[in-house]
Amino acid sequence: KNPTPIGGNFMNYKFKKNCYKSIQVLMLGASVLGLAACGATKEEAAPVVKDPSTLTLKEIETKAKEEGTINSVGMPDSWANWGETWNEVKQKYTLEHNDTDLSSAEEIAKMESEGENATADIGDVGISFGPIAEQKELTTPYKTSYWDEVPDWAKDDNGDWVVGYQGTIAFFTNKELVDNPPKSWDDILKGDYKVTVGDVQRGTQNQMAVLAAAIANGGDETNLQPGIDYFAKLAKQGRLSLTDAKPANIEKGEVEVALVWDFNALGYAEQIDRDQFEVAIPSEGSVVSGYATIINKYAKHPHAAMATREYILSDEGQINLAKGFARPIRDVELPKEVAEKMVPEVQYKNAKPIEDYKAWEETAKNLPQLWQEEVLVHVK
Repeated sequence: KNPTPIGGNFMNYKFKKNCYKSIQVLMLGASVLGLAACGATKEEAAPVVKDPSTLTLKEIETKAKEEGTINSVGMPDSWANWGETWNEVKQKYTLEHNDTDLSSAEEIAKMESEGENATADIGDVGISFGPIAEQKELTTPYKTSYWDEVPDWAKDDNGDWVVGYQGTIAFFTNKELVDNPPKSWDDILKGDYKVTVGDVQRGTQNQMAVLAAAIANGGDETNLQPGIDYFAKLAKQGRLSLTDAKPANIEKGEVEVALVWDFNALGYAEQIDRDQFEVAIPSEGSVVSGYATIINKYAKHPHAAMATREYILSDEGQINLAKGFARPIRDVELPKEVAEKMVPEVQYKNAKPIEDYKAWEETAKNLPQLWQEEVLVHVK
């Protein structure tokens, strides 16, 4: 995760890189996870965790306080209002906290390479990376007390990963440069401004923009062609910009309309000048995705990680995320001052979550080549 704005001082854009590779699927079968570090001294050994499903929340919280530390990856203070979340987690469980800011692929690579010598307890990854972490047997399953309130699409059946907050691809328009901010994909085709999509060959947000256009035009995660065709039209019109939609470029007037996560759009606007920008969910359709927590199988502070996931999905944790413009995954009543800063719920009626992430994983592998051959060749 590179830093990105989601409210407050959130600058630049966090890339969840598509570093998919062939994975041999291994079934998780152990009910007791032995987490003792191989070759480590007695003092360095990771604690042995009983099957989390046998632990009460009180037991988890007590053990979390005894562990006294929580080390995260990809959950920096400047992303999704994590700063406030970590302050409250630290106070509630008397924990010390450290974060290493990484992309989703980097988080998984770190957990895999360190193995039993883990330095990370919990990570925040794009939802499509949750199953990858599970397949690599890097996760400890834990279902929080709010489990039944999380939509089925946003959680693993065993609790190996669960979405904490969601995002939807939105139109971000600089009203000083565009007289009629688009509300639909059709509006964009009829416009005369440039549309910023960024690096579709590498960035998850950028690839999701293609999927959003596909969904709006009859496609889905198995069929991106309608989205490819849409952007090819823009490219042929000379209206497709490959510039990154980040604050520095926005402030320089290099971004007229950008396709970004709704929480990024609201964060950019809040950071620069809320009245200068309009944020809209395309009326014909868009894609909903999310970011999920994974608890490292070899965590040195596993109970602290479980307690952190519990807090993230609590009402307080969900509201904290919303303060950073990330839409809660649970149906939580937001304080009026927080709700008023979000995109109205009615705009999300045609936004759809990805239903088949294995299909999307395969489709995303082919997207860079399709983009090069059918879109970039027309960029003027």
